[in-house]
Amino acid sequence: MDTKSGSTPVAGLPWSWRLGAVAGIPIYIHGTFLILVAFVLAGDWLRDRNLAAAFAGLLFVLAIFGTVVLHELGHALMARRYGIKTRDITLLPIGGVARLERMPDVPRQELWVALAGPAVNLAIAAVTYVVLVVSAAATPESLLLIPRDTVGRFLEINVWLAVFNMIPAFPMDGGRALRALLAERLDYVRATRIAASVGQGLALVFGVVGLFVNPFLIFIALFVWMGASSEAASTATRSVLSGVPLSSAMITDFRVLRASDPLSHAVNLVLTGSQRDFPVVESDRVAGVLTRDALTTALANSGLATPVAEVMERTFETAEANEMLERVIPRLEACRCQVLPVLQAGRLVGILTPENVAEFVIFSGVLRRRPAAA
Repeated sequence: MDTKSGSTPVAGLPWSWRLGAVAGIPIYIHGTFLILVAFVLAGDWLRDRNLAAAFAGLLFVLAIFGTVVLHELGHALMARRYGIKTRDITLLPIGGVARLERMPDVPRQELWVALAGPAVNLAIAAVTYVVLVVSAAATPESLLLIPRDTVGRFLEINVWLAVFNMIPAFPMDGGRALRALLAERLDYVRATRIAASVGQGLALVFGVVGLFVNPFLIFIALFVWMGASSEAASTATRSVLSGVPLSSAMITDFRVLRASDPLSHAVNLVLTGSQRDFPVVESDRVAGVLTRDALTTALANSGLATPVAEVMERTFETAEANEMLERVIPRLEACRCQVLPVLQAGRLVGILTPENVAEFVIFSGVLRRRPAAA
């Protein structure tokens, strides 16, 4: 589960297509998921040479990924209870990703959000088991016997998904649950560091066992190790940004374009300075954003005389100078423009880009460590 304001609609992950929406949350399917579909079809066909059996296997895989969507919806709807929106859910071959606008600030809330996904899988397993018992007219003595048919496999996989996701290691739900429990008593950054260390320890165990038992465990070990490292790094970054007003990190020495300017003027500004993306003003208000990518594409298709107004992005995010930086970062990550005009009383006073945020984090980290070193 990934955490990732404004009015700009947010697309899914790159190379993904929208399937629809559930409870107002867009559902996407990643292009690599189609590789899994083709793999399942080919495998079943080569094994049985039976087209019907191949499609039956495909339907079973789709049913499993239906439960993955429900799992991610469990996280999303629990987060909604705490006023946190979910930008989208994307289906990947290795599972699903629900991109929350942010993680809950209260550890107990994060715990419930983390547990909601596995709880959905256990609920599905319980309902499936009841269906099996009722349909088979089972006796009390056979309640613990799970048939090895398709429905039985569906039940087992849901139980396995719940158990696997509760492994106390990032990026699984169990890692977030462990961090939330630790954060009840410890500083959030330290809690994350401990939970990440536990996850990396488990990754080492998985890797060693995988060498002798199942090579797939090596893949899981790499997945867990990278997830733990990423979570620890992102949490440390958020701690640096916590409580910092946007006015302390924004770029105040910047250039703007007029909507009527030709693209040749934008090219001159790019070549003679370090700025790559520009706010576009019209009648003393921000009317759009011109990015270097849009400029490059327009030059290839139109030419230097094309007005900026015809190329600029008119759907964009803004921020207020007195907002906290940690609240603005998700908005910057979500917008397609990669530059955030910063306003004060409706007047443009600065811009924010991923590059200057990264530089702010680097220098803030160095300055924080300096007194300790001295």
